[in-house]
Amino acid sequence: MGRVHDGVDDHLREFLERQPMFFVATAPLGPDGHVNVSPKGLEGTFAVLDESHVAYLDLTGSGIETIAHLRENGRITLMFCAFDGPARIVRLFGRGTVTVPADPEYTDLAARFPSFAGARAVITVALDRVSDSCGYGVPHMQFVEHQERLVDWANALGDDGLRDYRVDKNRKSIDGLPGY
Repeated sequence: MGRVHDGVDDHLREFLERQPMFFVATAPLGPDGHVNVSPKGLEGTFAVLDESHVAYLDLTGSGIETIAHLRENGRITLMFCAFDGPARIVRLFGRGTVTVPADPEYTDLAARFPSFAGARAVITVALDRVSDSCGYGVPHMQFVEHQERLVDWANALGDDGLRDYRVDKNRKSIDGLPGY
């Protein structure tokens, strides 16, 4: 059944990078704050950096919870489910950092990913626990295609529109934490 790994080896890397979707969970420190879970999944937006670090490209969206929570406390969990093939769930627990385009290291980190309109940050996770479990409760599903709507939306807004959107919608989390 469940197993804890020393890090992300080649076998786990292959599984993680093959999944078309994963989930990101974060939470603020306060007891009244909202726990956030976000689906991610545009092709090429997740990467294993080494055995103890992973990263993903964060795109502009309606919320800013992950970035706000990471800036407050750094706690993050990524979950990958096998929707086809053998049943399996892999969870990556760690401390996340946010790197935005204004940061000097952004260009090198972002070079690991395809260029997408609306990219607002690279989230890097220093792993402190890597575990898997059976995933017997996860249904088998057929992958059809990646959604293009988020990228089309960002392209239609353009740089100025994205900046204005982030000022309007991404300034604070739903709990009032600083966002973008």
